[in-house]
Amino acid sequence: MTISFEGQVAIVTGAGNGLGKSHALELAKCGAKVVINDLGCSVDGIGASSEAALEVVAEIEAMGGEAISHGANVANFDEVQDMVAKTMEKWGRIDILINNAGILRDKSFTKMSIDEFKLVVDVHLMGSVNCSKAVWDIMRAQNYGRIVMTTSSSGLYGNFGQSNYGAAKMAVVGLMNTLVIEGHKNNIHVNCLAPTAGTQMLEGLVPQEVMDTLTPSSVTAGALTLCHTNAPTRLILCAGGGGYASTHVYETDGVFLPVEEQTVENVVANYDGILETSNQKELNQGFQQTEKFMSKAMAHMKAQAGEK
Repeated sequence: MTISFEGQVAIVTGAGNGLGKSHALELAKCGAKVVINDLGCSVDGIGASSEAALEVVAEIEAMGGEAISHGANVANFDEVQDMVAKTMEKWGRIDILINNAGILRDKSFTKMSIDEFKLVVDVHLMGSVNCSKAVWDIMRAQNYGRIVMTTSSSGLYGNFGQSNYGAAKMAVVGLMNTLVIEGHKNNIHVNCLAPTAGTQMLEGLVPQEVMDTLTPSSVTAGALTLCHTNAPTRLILCAGGGGYASTHVYETDGVFLPVEEQTVENVVANYDGILETSNQKELNQGFQQTEKFMSKAMAHMKAQAGEK
């Protein structure tokens, strides 16, 4: 099967360098018209320049594709709305949004200021919120849309010195979960990509020989599987160095304690049953947890009534 994006319009944030640039170039090669969004700041969020984005546009145009640049700061909703308005003026539709823009302010939690925490959350989480919100009603009106959030192993599993980054990256998974539900009837698919690549964010953190294996192209192959016409929805795809895997959140079946037994001591005493994984399930809506606990309570009440 050949994946084509012919006739589609994509916005890729943070597309001046690294993964975003790789995603944008490959989308263009596959026929998409691409908006190259990049504030042009350093990896820690300082400065601004349109140079990198314009170079990517020129590269796409040189290979016969169509692209425009926009320097919106994704953390600023007004600027994001301007980018979306200009995209609509140019091409009249938006099919794909890849939320890739990000910065780092790594420090241990004890040394990190609240401002450093908020800044990273604003870019990663609110940047994804702002861009998704700006295209949402357009995609609903089209009855078509594909949105990719960029999560991270730091959010899914934790990483020293990245409480701000990890919190934001796990938050976009929660954003995906609800947008999947709300976008279903309008054919809007939302997925998460957890990348590992030798980009600016990893420089100095891993040996160069390892960096050389972590090519952006392997991650981009994963990214494009999440935003084509037959893409899945609600998938957390992990990609890096030629490896591809998925992450899922499961909930164990758990135990039921009647009212008279609901004490701290009894919860501790039932850890084995609470942690037992044999009947665990992947839930698709928060209310499914409520239904499960209610069904256990109802079953207990029926059993009690049968004994009388």
